[in-house]
Amino acid sequence: MKRHWYAASKTQKHARRANKLRSREAAKFINMLLDQGFNLTLRPMKYPQFYEMYKNAIKNTWTVEEVDFSTDVNDLRNKMTPSERHMINRLVAFFATGDSIVSNNLVLNLYKHINSPEARMYLSRQLFEEAVHVQFYLTLLDTYIPDHHEREQAFAAVNNIPSIHKKAEFCFKWIDSIQNLHALETKEDRKQFLLNLICFATCIEGLFFFAAFAYVYFLRSKGLLHGLAAGTNWVFRDESAHMAFALDVIGEVRKEEPELFDESLTRQIVQMIGEAVDCEMQFAEDVLGLGVSGLSISNMRQYLEYIADQRFVMLGLPKVYGAKNPFDFMDLQDVQELANFFERRVSAYQVAVAGDVSFNEAF
Repeated sequence: MKRHWYAASKTQKHARRANKLRSREAAKFINMLLDQGFNLTLRPMKYPQFYEMYKNAIKNTWTVEEVDFSTDVNDLRNKMTPSERHMINRLVAFFATGDSIVSNNLVLNLYKHINSPEARMYLSRQLFEEAVHVQFYLTLLDTYIPDHHEREQAFAAVNNIPSIHKKAEFCFKWIDSIQNLHALETKEDRKQFLLNLICFATCIEGLFFFAAFAYVYFLRSKGLLHGLAAGTNWVFRDESAHMAFALDVIGEVRKEEPELFDESLTRQIVQMIGEAVDCEMQFAEDVLGLGVSGLSISNMRQYLEYIADQRFVMLGLPKVYGAKNPFDFMDLQDVQELANFFERRVSAYQVAVAGDVSFNEAF
């Protein structure tokens, strides 16, 4: 009897020890940013920086109706060359689909897995901003492409234009891999989510759109399409903030789960950004295919490699290309120039004059 009691006692002791170990292991995954579920507790606030980002985004509200396109139509008809008009047609065709891809990813993937109420507040605000961007690009299409058939072709660019189709395929390859995941239960699930977020931040918003902005600012440097440039400044500010938020989420996950950031993930990130550069180069060859004076394909490749290096650094990785910014006209994008730009167009920006206008993105 004594032996049975001892054996039972020993078994219970082992069970208690195992339960403690399981509890400790489980504790590692309690209240972390990628935990399953819906954390509804705003106080105490674990990630106050996300709440500050949300409040700053509210200060920076703008509407499409504030953008004046009146001189753009005259520029398109009377001041621009056929090759420049081709460039604009390709740009607005990309814009028509690009932000829709971003919005779908926000709703279907990011909101579900970032388990922080303050972060979800920011994502809700970001979704509103993406809708404003889609409206802006819709207005661009309606203004710049009056022909009904041509407009339909632009809206269907993802199917009709190979260079845009390739970019869409790239996006779906890297962001759709987690669409069927209801919870990030394993290390591999979490790494797949990180790849989705990194693709969204550094490749789609941080490279595809930033390259498109360069074409816009090139035309602005020639005194063309001031309405497009004005709206693009606001879109650029929003996209910079979206990228900063995503990179901050990645930084928090790195602090909480450093084991996810292994050599395998690094290799995939380098592969992904390299593929994004190749996709954008195919688009550049299309956009500049008719020859645009002052903007060469080789300079565009150098600029893309420069942006890619900036993204690597933001992710805590070494530069891959060692490229320098070849475009002097992008120097206009420093903080002082943008502050002056907004002062010159006071009537175009009424809502957010009380907030700071800050563009921290390095070109």
